[in-house]
Order: sequence, then C-alpha cells, then structure tokens
Amino acid sequence: MPRPRQYVDVMSEQVSVIGDGAMGTLCAIMLAENGVAVRLWSAFPAAAQELARTRENSRFLPGSKLDESVVVTAEDAKAFGEAALIISAVPTQYMRAVWGRLKPHYPGDVPICSVAKGIENDTLLRPTQIVRDVLGKTCSVASLSGPSIAPEVARQLPATVAVASQSAPLGEQVQRLLARPYFRVYTNPDLIGVEVAGASKNVIAIAAGILDGLDAGVNAKAALLTRGLVEITRLGVALGGRAETFAGLTGMGDLVTTCFSPVGRNRCFGQAIGTGQSVGQALGATRSVVEGVPTTQSVVELAARLKVEMPITQAVHDVVFSDRSPSQAIRELMARPLKAES
Repeated sequence: MPRPRQYVDVMSEQVSVIGDGAMGTLCAIMLAENGVAVRLWSAFPAAAQELARTRENSRFLPGSKLDESVVVTAEDAKAFGEAALIISAVPTQYMRAVWGRLKPHYPGDVPICSVAKGIENDTLLRPTQIVRDVLGKTCSVASLSGPSIAPEVARQLPATVAVASQSAPLGEQVQRLLARPYFRVYTNPDLIGVEVAGASKNVIAIAAGILDGLDAGVNAKAALLTRGLVEITRLGVALGGRAETFAGLTGMGDLVTTCFSPVGRNRCFGQAIGTGQSVGQALGATRSVVEGVPTTQSVVELAARLKVEMPITQAVHDVVFSDRSPSQAIRELMARPLKAES
C-alpha cells in the first residue's frame, strides 16, 4: 500500500521497540511501513535469531512479515541505538525486571510509550509508573491503548486507538509515528484514565468469557459490559482519571473488543473457566500472557484501598483465586440488594 504524504514525514527518526510479542511486532511493522528506522529487542536470544532469519513472529503474530530494514537484537547494549522514541511492549508483570535489566543502557532523555495493559502486583503501579519507578521520575512517558486486536491490525483491518500523555508533544510524536491509513491514532491527556481503563477492562473480559462458557446469553453479557464499565469508571475517577475517558476508545471501545473478540486472551481464558476447566488448565492452554489474571488481584486491592465498590471484579477474583464456582458467583451478583441504577 503506498504511503500517503501525511505518513512519510518521519523517515529521519529512529524507534526502539522493547518486547517481541504480538503488539511489539505489530508496532515494528507499522513503524517500518512509515519509513521509520526500527530496532526490535527480544529478551530471548533464540527467538531474536529466529525472527531475524525468518522475518516472521510465528509464535505471536504468524503470517505477518517484518520489513528487512527492521533490526532484530537480543543484545542489551544494542537495544536502543539512536532512538528518538522507545516503545515498551513488555507485559506489565515483567516490566520491572526487563527495564531493570536494560537500565544501564537506557539513554536518559528518550521518551517511552508503553503498550502494556495491567497493574503491577504488590506495588499497584500502572505500566508508565513502573517505567518511571525503575528509570527515574523525570522520564517522559505515554501509553498507547484502545481496541486493537493485533492479528486484525496486522491484516490492515481498520482500527482506532488513543495515545495518552501529560506531554502534548510526546503524544503528537507517537501519533505521527504510528498512524497508518488503517490505524487511526487520537491523542488524550488523561494518562491515568487510559491506563486504568486498559488494565481493568481485562478483568471484565474474563467475566465475559465465563458467561460465554456457561452459555449465559446475550442479555447477561450486555448487563456485564454496562455494569462493568460503571465499576471500572468508579475506580479510574477515584485514582484521578476523567470519567469521559471511560466512555471513549480506551474505555468502552476496548472493553467491547476484548469481551467479544474470539481470540482475546482474557475472554478465552474466562470461557475455559466457564466450561469447567481449572485456572491452571486454562492458563496452560495459551502461550500468551493473560494480563487480566494478575490484574484482578491488583484491582481488588486498589478498590479496597480506595473504598470503591467493584462487585463484578470481586466475583472474578473469587472464581479465579478462591475456588468459587462461576454459577455461584453469578447467583450472588444477581442476589445483591436492589437499588437505583445511578
């Protein structure tokens, strides 16, 4: 596909992508399409060698080719090169270890955009907070989020996302570098809201999968998405996010996609639970990280700390971590005291 003029003014810039999962690989593909010099770092030498040789991430994004110009490396000292921007595509629960490993090689003035969706266990930090905690509080950060199932975007099916940053120039830089004719990027100043929405919607997606596994019906799923959005909005606002963010792409948009996608990791995990598999069996059936599982623990702890009512999230936690049966959890949710909707 030829590049329209608005997408080709970035050829002098270089970007480093940290992490070779589906989203990291996808970002490398789109950046290269825009003429950006891309360096893709993997934590695993064998995986990096295979990716460099075949130009295809057969494990996480099969069928999509990396441009020959993309440099693939597993060497920590070569992770960043002359990057003007770094994209962190490492799952939330592994970010601290990866960035601690790469910290000696990090050029301190380069901004970082996270594409992870989660909340770290124990610290209860969001992805960009983890980066700043490891590298230093002055590190400039952003978060790219929204309904963007990687295999669909890789097929150039239309998708629309948002990049959030408290720095308007950084948000605009990410927007300019990643925008494609099939990938529209908005900017959003609400970094807290965008990251909280991206993390907490994965918990609701597990619940949606459980309903699918139980064959609970469309009415139940519609109610789940509606009330789930209410409670994750409560949490986001309590943490300092904007309520309107949760009605947008990174809130409702991402929630709908994650709860209905047939390939969504969190929904598929929940569906396996709903059909009777154990948590261990459901996790063992996927090679990908199911971010919603550890995030459920973090969100429940945050909700308790902030005194935010999140009954659906608590029910998911009880099923995943306390051996509550899905049917029992649903009965208890339905039996809660009657009250006004708002």
